[in-house]
Amino acid sequence: MGLLLDILSTAAMLFIVTAGLMIIFGVMKIVNFAHGAIITLGSYASLVVTQLGLNPWLALPLALAVGAAVGVGVERLIVRPLYKRPLDAILATWGLGIVIGQLITMAFGREVQFADAPVKGAVALLGTDYSAYRLLLIPAALLVYGAMLLLLNGTRFGVRTRAVIMNENLARGLGINAERIRFITFGLGAGLGALAGALITPLSSVDPNMGLAWLISAFMLVMVSGHSITALLLTCLVYGACQVLVSVLVSPILGGVTIAVLAALTLRLRPQGFAHD
Repeated sequence: MGLLLDILSTAAMLFIVTAGLMIIFGVMKIVNFAHGAIITLGSYASLVVTQLGLNPWLALPLALAVGAAVGVGVERLIVRPLYKRPLDAILATWGLGIVIGQLITMAFGREVQFADAPVKGAVALLGTDYSAYRLLLIPAALLVYGAMLLLLNGTRFGVRTRAVIMNENLARGLGINAERIRFITFGLGAGLGALAGALITPLSSVDPNMGLAWLISAFMLVMVSGHSITALLLTCLVYGACQVLVSVLVSPILGGVTIAVLAALTLRLRPQGFAHD
């Protein structure tokens, strides 16, 4: 039972971390390499809440707001002028990630720190004592998945966003303001990234480079799942299960590279990933 819960909670963390990166990639066709730094921003938002002695739950809306604000600013000032030069836009986000990391180091130092969890202790589940907070991440991931499905399929903004994803030129011809869609989407994706940082922080330490490892896994998952949110959820479940099994049965070191290896093999055998039939 403990192994099954490890698989589900790991898949939940992977999905939460990757969702923001995927929505930006789907609309803009660029990978936001500042995503790792934005995850780190969310972690430090959680740390600030802990240092101020506030309710740990306040870290979630704070991280979401900080991430969204940074996202819309980055889109407006850095990414928008580079829409027609996607490679330059990718390099710009990579450089931005380095800058954000250095600013965090200047503000908080390089030392490892820890943030409080909003839920503590263990829960007895079918004879197994398991971390209550890790269990909480499973419904949290499903909530993010449901919210994104509702946004993309049940709102006018979602319909317009999907139109831009499928065929931006045609969407422009139908009068859809693609620039506005990109602006909102980048802010939403960055907000989700920072929210992810706040959610995973209680399970790990906080340091200026903590988002980098998550960025690598998120990048691989996005490459495999494309712009399908359901494909992303299933990919996180399958790859997360493989990561946990390899870590437990073989070696934690090999478990750390499992997602990258599986993604490379998948894209070699099926270049379009899991998002297409």
